[in-house]
Amino acid sequence: MVLEDKEKKILEFIQGDIPLVANPFQELAKSLDISEAEVIAKIKKWQDSGVIRRFGAVLRHQKAGYNTNAMVAWLVNDKMTDEIGEIMAEHPRVSHCYLREVPQDFRYNLFTMIHATSQDDLAEIIAHLSKVTNVKEYNILQSVKELKKTSLKYV
Repeated sequence: MVLEDKEKKILEFIQGDIPLVANPFQELAKSLDISEAEVIAKIKKWQDSGVIRRFGAVLRHQKAGYNTNAMVAWLVNDKMTDEIGEIMAEHPRVSHCYLREVPQDFRYNLFTMIHATSQDDLAEIIAHLSKVTNVKEYNILQSVKELKKTSLKYV
């Protein structure tokens, strides 16, 4: 997708902090010398075509009470990764679920990022996922300190 300069400016704007006002795209439209309706139509087009996955608020999970997080590495039979990955990905506390190529000496191939409110809550979520998928071998990689957390800017 080749973007025109105005389209790049729109994408830059919507990846930032959108002002909480009645017409958040009005000033942007003025600066681009187009109508607010044109800005909204462009965003809608990107949303309809799948360029924009979703449009919404980003919560700081720690401030919302989810301060216990872990990446869990699961050992899943290669023939079952899609099925089990889908089950794990559907859990509301799993924010990321990836199948990864791993070195031979690291056996775990499916990774989930789990957000919990406490160690007990985390243990319950992991136990539940293990039970419903019948995956018994896993390694919990507990988050110790957040060194960086940003959203990637694409333009």
